[in-house]
Amino acid sequence: MKPLIVIITGLAGSGKTVALRALEDDGFFCVDNLPITLMGPFTSVVTADEHTRKVGIGIDVREKKFLPELDSALSLLHEKYNLEIIFLEADKDSLIRRFKETRRPHPLVSEQIDLEKAIEIEKSMLSPLQREATRIIDTSAYTPHQLRYLISSLFRMPEGTAVMAVTLLSFGHKFGIPQTVDILFDVRFLPNPHFVTSLRDLKGTDAVVQGFVLKQPSTEEFMDKVSALLNFLIPRYIEEGKRYLTIGFGCTGGQHRSPAIVERIAGMIRDNPIDVSIVHRDI
Repeated sequence: MKPLIVIITGLAGSGKTVALRALEDDGFFCVDNLPITLMGPFTSVVTADEHTRKVGIGIDVREKKFLPELDSALSLLHEKYNLEIIFLEADKDSLIRRFKETRRPHPLVSEQIDLEKAIEIEKSMLSPLQREATRIIDTSAYTPHQLRYLISSLFRMPEGTAVMAVTLLSFGHKFGIPQTVDILFDVRFLPNPHFVTSLRDLKGTDAVVQGFVLKQPSTEEFMDKVSALLNFLIPRYIEEGKRYLTIGFGCTGGQHRSPAIVERIAGMIRDNPIDVSIVHRDI
């Protein structure tokens, strides 16, 4: 099997350092700010060691002199490796706030260019990389912890005999739809425990909330249909060579219904050769 190369790129302040560290914590051989022209030689040397099968590379606007070499460099990597390009972005207000909080300078800020202008210039400069991205993630609503968990779940290698890593993700629609979901289910049609006084302050991981959600007639029918669909789809994704799958379940706030559904669905799809992980984004 070809080694996996993950390129982390995107806007300054969008979380690239956090993402690259998440890969490093998961066993990737990582390097930041590598010139694009050196990616081919670097990956060849690193992956010559049979124990190094996962490599993370950070690229940002500091490599502007090498961006014209992007197409040829990526073409060579595509031929030899399983290549994933993750482009991180965030809205302007979030980026400005982060730079003010950390007091770190934007790499393009100068006496002639203020922060807002620097962000616009950077977006234009990195547009070729964004077009090549396999995933574009808006990190505006993510804490560093949430982003680290997300990146880790995307590239966590299946264990044992599993051939696919499946992430079941619960979330609240009012906090935004996750950018990385491959399959999305909306469970806001189910009765909401938020309006039950004794359940409001509990979570969907609590047994009493799960009992309330899962015992609804509409829930039982929904679970039967969804588990049947996923048990049909997962083997076919595996046949097509897909190694990572993120399935999202969203309710209003991500506290009750979607976590309860995710916890139950996990046990209904384990007959497949998969490694299942659960992420409750908004609890």
